[in-house]
Amino acid sequence: MVGSVWAALGLSPTCISAVSLVSPAWFQTTTFSFGVLAYCSWPQGDSWNQSCGTFQSLDDIPDFAWKVSAAMLLGGWLLLAFSTILLLSWALAPKGLCPRRGSGSAPGVQAAAAIATVVGLLVFPVSLASPFAKEACVASSMYHGGQCQLGWGYVTAILKAVLASLLLVIRRPHVTEVQRRTIFFSSDTGSIILVPETTK
Repeated sequence: MVGSVWAALGLSPTCISAVSLVSPAWFQTTTFSFGVLAYCSWPQGDSWNQSCGTFQSLDDIPDFAWKVSAAMLLGGWLLLAFSTILLLSWALAPKGLCPRRGSGSAPGVQAAAAIATVVGLLVFPVSLASPFAKEACVASSMYHGGQCQLGWGYVTAILKAVLASLLLVIRRPHVTEVQRRTIFFSSDTGSIILVPETTK
C-alpha cells in the first residue's frame, strides 16, 4: 500500500514535467509564445488559430543558455522517469522479490532530478537575451522578459521542482535511537523472548 502511494506521488511530478517541457507557453506576448522545446504564433485577437513549431534537436535551439537549460530539464525529466519506474517496480513486484522496497537508489535519483530541474529553470531566463527572444519579446534581456509575460508552462515546471523537492524531504527516513536488547531463542516455545540488557 505504502509503495503504491509513493509510486503515485513519484509519477505525478514526472507527468507534470513532461507537460511543461512540451508546452510552448513559458513566455508569451499577445501574438507569440515560446517554451523550451516549442513555440507558437497567432494573429492578433485570434489565439485559437495558432501555428506552432518545435525545436527538433539541440542544434535547432537558438541560444547556448537555452541549450544548457533544455539539456538540464530533459536530463532531470529522464532521471525522474527512471525513479518513477523504480518506484512502480517496487510497488508492483511481489514482496519476496524486492525485500528493500522504497530504499536503494530511488531517493538519490530523485534528488539528482530535482537539482537538474532547478538548474535548468534558473538558466532558462538567461536565454531572454537571445536574438530569438528579443524579437519575440521586444527589449528583453537576461532575467527580464520585456513585453513577454510569464506563462503557465514555466510556472508548472517550478511547481514540479517544488513537488519533487518536497517528496524528497517527506521521504527522508527519520532515524531514532533504539534500545539494545538481548534476544534469546527458545526452542521449546518457538518464539523470541526479549530480555532487557543488564548494566554492569
